[in-house]
Order: sequence, then structure tokens, then C-alpha cells
Amino acid sequence: MTTPMLQVENVQVRYGSVPAIHDLSLLVNQGEIVTVLGANGAGKTTTLRMISGLHRPYSGRVLFEGEEIQNRPAHEHVGRGLSHVPEGRRIFATMSVRENLDMGAFGRRGSYKDDFDHIYSLFPVLGERQKQLGGTLSGGEQQMLAIGRALMARPRLLLLDEPSLGLAPMIIASIFQIIETIRGEGVTVMLVEQNANQALRIADRGYVLENGHVLYQDTAPALLSDDRIRRAYLGQ
Repeated sequence: MTTPMLQVENVQVRYGSVPAIHDLSLLVNQGEIVTVLGANGAGKTTTLRMISGLHRPYSGRVLFEGEEIQNRPAHEHVGRGLSHVPEGRRIFATMSVRENLDMGAFGRRGSYKDDFDHIYSLFPVLGERQKQLGGTLSGGEQQMLAIGRALMARPRLLLLDEPSLGLAPMIIASIFQIIETIRGEGVTVMLVEQNANQALRIADRGYVLENGHVLYQDTAPALLSDDRIRRAYLGQ
């Protein structure tokens, strides 16, 4: 039996004495797009931050490619092949596009010139504006830059937190197309997204969180056709 790329087993995360996630279990198989849905405060962002090493769980295990990582620092996760694009993009506003991308390759050895060319092929506007300061880009361009910066680390698993937040519909469609392209290039994707309809249309499977635990889990088509999900998250 193939080992999942990512396994989260019975995890609890606390902020002080207050549990933000409790008894959370999920898995992501190699080559999948798995989406995590839920209302604000459901624990979606905390889940990604816990997986990427920014929060340590109070209890439970996180395994990446079969190895426990829950007590290791975040920078080691990047070196292992796990990159995180946080909510709000968090680009370096006073650095150029090229410099932002260069930071994504921090810690890599050898030349990565071809990686710049690859990012510019995915996001042509970044190639056109590589000398422009990140803070002067539009919201959609900044999101592209944040994803491109994460890809410079050559991840095998990419965590995306609300990539469509605050973007125009045309830009959202472009971002989701890029996510599918990234998966087609062999990168596994875990996607936290408020736009449940778009997320489920590109995902293989999905989890719905409520109050820090999994309320529903199923294939993406099954969740799309589930009346409970349609009423609660799709507005239908």
C-alpha cells in the first residue's frame, strides 16, 4: 500500500489553553489536489500553519512522506519539499519581483536560473515586471508572486491558503488554472479556500472543517453534489 505524502493524525493545536484544532486527522496522496473548506474560524489556516511548522501541535502526529515532522522547525520543512503560501501573500514589498523569487530559493545549492524561466512561463506578467517592487503590484500579481516564490523551492507539496481572497473573478480563474498546471507538473497541492465551488471543481478530494475538526470528507464530486455542502458553502 502506498504511503500518503501527508498524514495528520489526531492532532490538537492550542492557543494558550484554548483548543483551535482538536482530534484532526486527514491525508493527502501524491499527485492530488486536496481542498480544505469551512467557515471563518473553523481552523483552516491554523491547520496549514501547523503542517508547515509555524504552529506546533499540542498532541498528535504529522508525517510527511512517512517521517514525523511535527516537532521540526519550519525551515527544515522547506528543505524537505514542503512550501507554504500564506493567507495575505506576505511578499517582500520593498524588494523587486526578481528578489522576491530569489528569496524563495534561499538555501538551495547550485544554479537555479532555469527556475526563474519556469516561473515566468507560468506567470508572464512577473517576467515583464521582474525589476518592479513587489509592493507596487496589483493584488492578483502579488498572489502570483507569492506562489512563484514558493515554487522556487521546488516543493513536492504546496500548501495554499486562500489564494483567491480579494481578487477579481478573471484573476481568480487564472489562479485556479495555474494550480491545475502546477499539479500537472508533479506538485501535490493542499488548498484552503473560501471559494468552495471553484476549489471543489479542481480538487480530487475535500475536507470540511467546523470548530477545529473534520465535519465531512469525501471526493470533490461527491461534496459538490451533497445538499448539505451546497446549502452551507455553495449558496445553492
